Amino acid sequence: MITFEGVTKRYPGGTIAVDDLNVEIPDGQTMVLVGPSGCGKTTTLRMINRLIDPSEGRILLDGRDVAQTKAAQLRRGIGYVIQQSGLFPHRTIEDNIATVPLLNGWPKAKARNRARELMDLVGLDQAMARRYPYQLSGGQQQRVGVARALAADPPILLMDEPFSAVDPIVRASLQDELIRLQAELHKTVVLVTHDVEEAIKVGDQVAVFYPHGKIAQVDKPEHLLGSPVDDYVEEFLGFDRGIRRLGFFPATGLDLQTETVLSEDATVEQARQAAKRAGESWVLVTDEHRLPRGWAALSELETHDGPEPLQQLTLTRYGHTFRVEQDSLRAALDATILSPTGLAVGVDDQGSVVGITSYERLRAAVQAGDETADGQGARPS
Repeated sequence: MITFEGVTKRYPGGTIAVDDLNVEIPDGQTMVLVGPSGCGKTTTLRMINRLIDPSEGRILLDGRDVAQTKAAQLRRGIGYVIQQSGLFPHRTIEDNIATVPLLNGWPKAKARNRARELMDLVGLDQAMARRYPYQLSGGQQQRVGVARALAADPPILLMDEPFSAVDPIVRASLQDELIRLQAELHKTVVLVTHDVEEAIKVGDQVAVFYPHGKIAQVDKPEHLLGSPVDDYVEEFLGFDRGIRRLGFFPATGLDLQTETVLSEDATVEQARQAAKRAGESWVLVTDEHRLPRGWAALSELETHDGPEPLQQLTLTRYGHTFRVEQDSLRAALDATILSPTGLAVGVDDQGSVVGITSYERLRAAVQAGDETADGQGARPS
């Protein structure tokens, strides 16, 4: 655990970068520091590994003041990832990754073997081991930077705007990789970013900074989006925080409708009666394997007579689906908005139809999630 106790950083001339900071970063979790430029988030990060020393207060690692440990020794036990990777241009990829193990006295062969293990871990082809940084893309270089930070298996990983220098597609991929790695490794990660979306996506806890080095709110991302403490935090999070909050509600909470899901072998009359019983204007037609084929409108069904099978009708496209066991209510809402019928199709991992959702069912799932949170002290994740 990392603990800040009354930490202040004051520079000559009176500029205060961090002001009386008191916060705990739990072991094995990712804490994201987010805020406007100049708010003190990078200064906070660099005080953990003593690249900057505080003017007042203490920083404790598992109860021990970092000031009691020599800076060089401290840093070798803390992984550090910066913008644009900071790789040594004259060293190969495997030697870049092996930097800290070599400094710690590992034999070169052992350090290089560790480097190749980490290349696999972060999704880099081992064929790149003997290349130099300039021969890799920006995203590949950032993966090398993460691997280098993990080389000596440090319990703490500090990341200062680690993905800001790459394009949005690569950035999203690297964020996903960090989430995957953290699920496997359970490091204590402190990540600095100016991007609220990134903070919400990767953080177990998010600390929003006011300008001039004070924390406005520390909370779980879903709580932050649902209950900002003041107008500053609300404005910083953005106008669409309600939509983003849906990402923390699993689609398994939906009460899906199945009465109007019919096989293409069913008759028009059967479909018409099913729609009327359910009070719905559309019926979802599936094939023999329960894969979705399209929508049949009740108004269209009423123009046909009894025994005609649904497979003979011209169907309305069903739009894109969402996965009930893997996706969130945000994905379900997206599918509902884009559906030509205002209804969305939930499927299993094989693509077979599980049921249908609507705006009303989405609203009920959100309300049920909020009630669960009130009763248990946490929202679904």
